Amino acid sequence: MATRIRGTGGTPGTRPASRAEGGRPPLLRELLLVTGLFLVYKFGRLLANGHETAAFRNADLVWDAERALHFPGEGAVQQLLLHGEPLIRAANTYYAAVHFPATIAFLAWLYWRRPAHYVWSRRVLALLTGAALALHILVPLAPPRMLAATGLVDTARVYGPSVYGAVPEADSMANQFAAMPSLHFGWALMVAIGLVAATRSPLRWWWLLHPALTLLVIVGTANHYWTDALAAAVLLGFALLVVPTPERPSEQSAPTTAAPGAPRQRTDAGVVPIGARR
Repeated sequence: MATRIRGTGGTPGTRPASRAEGGRPPLLRELLLVTGLFLVYKFGRLLANGHETAAFRNADLVWDAERALHFPGEGAVQQLLLHGEPLIRAANTYYAAVHFPATIAFLAWLYWRRPAHYVWSRRVLALLTGAALALHILVPLAPPRMLAATGLVDTARVYGPSVYGAVPEADSMANQFAAMPSLHFGWALMVAIGLVAATRSPLRWWWLLHPALTLLVIVGTANHYWTDALAAAVLLGFALLVVPTPERPSEQSAPTTAAPGAPRQRTDAGVVPIGARR
């Protein structure tokens, strides 16, 4: 479908309707699409429940591999948070309450202010989440808070608030054996990358504090291993390679203004200055 416009000289021209509307996808369609993707992910994770033996076996392998590779201990981060009860409660709250609202706010802002970046970010997040779901099903993994060998505290259960059921294998709201990759970290990293790409302010790099803080929280609360965040970053990297990146706002072409008195040429869109041709 095309929208008819008239050039300077009154001769009809055409342009895509989506361009006339700023390239913003229909809101109802996007709401249904994003909701559908979330439900597929949520119920897909539940399909991976019930693999307790494999989840703990994989957890032992991950823990031993991190030690063999001399990864920093997750316990060192947890000890920083355990210096004060308000601090560990704040970390638990961040883990429980920021993940979904921050991502929704990010998509909503992009939809309204940067439609092209919204479509790009939605596609990247969908690809990342789909790949994560496949890995959750193929490689069930118990988080470090469940693994006795780690010596870590389940901070959410001890200090609150907690988003998980008391009996992991019977938790009807979440798959607690889906530690790898960490979508808390993967989504947070994409939020930061998306905002850096879609904005021009020199302060935009501060958005990287969000994934940095998320990494501190997921490790310090013993919900994830370092490897979970690394796996999420690798999957996100592949998604970013697959989905074409839109132009940055500062790089988008601006209309060219011809010098006064420049020769003019008639085109299909009417009479335009020759100096304004691309």
